Amino acid sequence: MRRSLTAVAGAVAAAALIVSMSGCSVPAVSTETAATPAGAASGGGPIFPDDGVAPLVADLPERTVTALPESRLADGLVPPTNRWFSGLVFGNDPMPVFPLPLSFAPTAGGFAFGLPAVVTSANVVMGSHNPAVSVDLGGDGFVVAAYDTASVTLAHSRDGAELGRTVIAQGSPFVSFTATQDASLELGGSWSGASGGSSGDGGSPGGGGSAAGTVVTTEIGGETYGLVTSGTVSAEGIALQAGQTATWFALAEGGALSAFVAAAQHPITGTTVSYAVEGGAAETRLATTSIGYTTGDGSPTLVAAMPHQRTTDASCVAGSYRSVYGELRLCDVSTLSWTTDVIDPAGRLDLAGLDPDERARLAEQVSADVAETTDFASDTYFGGKALYRAVNLWSIAEQVGADAAADEVKALVVDELDTWMQPDGCAERANRCFVYDAAARGIVGLDASFGSDEFNDHHFHYGYFLYAAGVIAADDPELAARWAPVMNLLAADIAADPGVGATVFPTRRVFDVYAGHSWASGTSPFADGNNQESSSEAVNAWNGLALWAAASGQGALQAEATWLLSAEAASAQAYWTNFDRADAVYDGFDHGVTSLVWGGKRDWATWFSPEPSAMLGILVLPTSPVSAYLASDPERIRSNIADAAPRGFDVMFGDYLLMYSALAGGEDAAEALEAASGLNEDRIDDGDSRSYLLAWLMVHAGR
Repeated sequence: MRRSLTAVAGAVAAAALIVSMSGCSVPAVSTETAATPAGAASGGGPIFPDDGVAPLVADLPERTVTALPESRLADGLVPPTNRWFSGLVFGNDPMPVFPLPLSFAPTAGGFAFGLPAVVTSANVVMGSHNPAVSVDLGGDGFVVAAYDTASVTLAHSRDGAELGRTVIAQGSPFVSFTATQDASLELGGSWSGASGGSSGDGGSPGGGGSAAGTVVTTEIGGETYGLVTSGTVSAEGIALQAGQTATWFALAEGGALSAFVAAAQHPITGTTVSYAVEGGAAETRLATTSIGYTTGDGSPTLVAAMPHQRTTDASCVAGSYRSVYGELRLCDVSTLSWTTDVIDPAGRLDLAGLDPDERARLAEQVSADVAETTDFASDTYFGGKALYRAVNLWSIAEQVGADAAADEVKALVVDELDTWMQPDGCAERANRCFVYDAAARGIVGLDASFGSDEFNDHHFHYGYFLYAAGVIAADDPELAARWAPVMNLLAADIAADPGVGATVFPTRRVFDVYAGHSWASGTSPFADGNNQESSSEAVNAWNGLALWAAASGQGALQAEATWLLSAEAASAQAYWTNFDRADAVYDGFDHGVTSLVWGGKRDWATWFSPEPSAMLGILVLPTSPVSAYLASDPERIRSNIADAAPRGFDVMFGDYLLMYSALAGGEDAAEALEAASGLNEDRIDDGDSRSYLLAWLMVHAGR
């Protein structure tokens, strides 16, 4: 796999759904409530709630194209595909996961965790799972009993009886276990009492006490780990009575042991998320993301902020951790909040500034490209890309006066989307249609590609459909209503925010709020965690979602999509194309991009090619009207191009590299435009066209 290995009545129903979810045109606040424990209804109102999408799902054939692997999941939970912790759930054996700053993995009798030892080489920043601290609960199995925005709860058992529950959370340096019945835990390593404790319940010789019980620490691999428990600690391990908790932590560099001990006494029980997108016409607008960390008594906790989380909170001075993503700053907070610049969705290049000669050149080229546009692929990836290409041709033809070409290609797109958007299409044919997989809770296209039947890459695939429909139906409500029954299901598959108790679709299937980006593998059968390669196709997904939301009049969805677009674009810069090379983690790394980002490593590599041009090309395709987010320091762009195409643009993805190079400035764009004139046809991607390549470069050369 390329990235992640591994009719009329319907229109009426869809129109009702659109009305029910429409909001003001200015993006507003939306929230999601914790699933552990269950909370109140979503403050911003659900997007694609069960009662809205269930009638649309009922009109699709129900079929499991490929069954998900064996799972360790409690009854009643929606299968968590495309999550940072999917490897815990699916497959014969659970995989390590990376709830930064920690790594964590189940073991035969319990679990192990630690701080990954980050090692940087020329092509890889590696931070593999480190089982520094091992805990044997005497169990023989576990299930994921609950999960929410950033936390996961594991229920451990023996002989079918629950022993207790472990909670891990992204950003948290703590792992907590609460006994369901009296339990004896075996600890690996040598633990000793911590100094500075107050009165407590006994402990090992020299053990320090705290208001909650015993505090002990250990040194492993140069790192300090601690344990705070209300149970009894001895040389043999920990004895917990039912209801008692043991909480472990990894001390941060520069962190105070007393602060960790205090926070450990208030274990995390769940997380929530809220977001807001500023409206108005200000030059710089901000999208705000907030993750709330819930503790039993509402006390704050310690949370590690990633580099893209530009928090200005004065409390983020509690220490730091080294990670494959860069330095993580530790914050003493109940809610971790950060902002990113708003990226406004865009579905067409503005060609108004082109001179008559350029317009004539484009009119001739677009007519030729449209004449060669005949067949569309039948799978969801290449079929979606073909629609994306054709819609961009239509937009160019419309603007440069190539009316015959515009009419011709629009008719092709409308006819193709009519086929794909037929709700019962899969009852009649084996491709160009969608089914609902009730077991996995999602929409799957027949004639799958790149493992999409296993829930790989859905946002990459469906983003192209959403973009095409959003652009061509922007001023045609009849088309939007006609396609809404199925198009809304594609949107719901990747971006539903259905509220507590949702069963038809998961909440934002692919998007990781804490990391700020999406994950591409459906079941994540990897020791390095989940992964995403094409950050730019993820950005394209949210841009397409926002365009479809605007075309179909769904204000709340448009707000969510704009937030997702802004967040994904910021993380794409922070971890794929424009990371801060001054961070010590990049010492020894020879490149300006990491083309394949995992939970536990970052690679200068792709799933499909060893060519240097592929490493950058996969991060800039499709170079859409919204791709100006890739613009950064001009010298960084030139450096990335030099690494990817040192001998010129006659390489894989040469067209996209030319367009990316134009973001360095007007002179760079003019040089790229000259080079594009002689670019071989086989260097133009199947989702691109010479018309669009030239139009993009003309626009940027004129700035």
